[in-house]
Amino acid sequence: MGIREKILEDIKTAMKEKKAERLEVLRFLNAAIKNREIEIRPTPIADSEVISVIQKMVKQRTDSIEQYKAASRVDLATKEEGELGILKEYLPAQMSEAELKSIIEAAVASVGATSMKDMGKVMKEAQEKAQGRADNKLLSQIIKDKLAAL
Repeated sequence: MGIREKILEDIKTAMKEKKAERLEVLRFLNAAIKNREIEIRPTPIADSEVISVIQKMVKQRTDSIEQYKAASRVDLATKEEGELGILKEYLPAQMSEAELKSIIEAAVASVGATSMKDMGKVMKEAQEKAQGRADNKLLSQIIKDKLAAL
């Protein structure tokens, strides 16, 4: 079963169990996936596209939480954290830092990076190899550290 089908099944389950918050988040996620599907027509949406939509929504929630906490709006930050938890259920398991470092080592070698000027090439290669299982902020930081050491 693909991610999209799982989300649709979970929407049905949330309706049956009358879980309003979960239902709201899943419906919003489904709408975002449909929008992305419309954008890439006539190509059918793949799981990788669905994961990128979920990642985008996770990033939005994370940014909102930071802003709400800075504005001392704990109530809104708590709501966003709940939504974030629901969205993260549909993302693949994140890679460990050691796995990321090995991917970055391989990316640096394959691109032939020698300085910070090659950051974009290495980042692109590493993101492709990570396949959405890594936080881009962490990935970027590890790449910067590696390229600075060269």
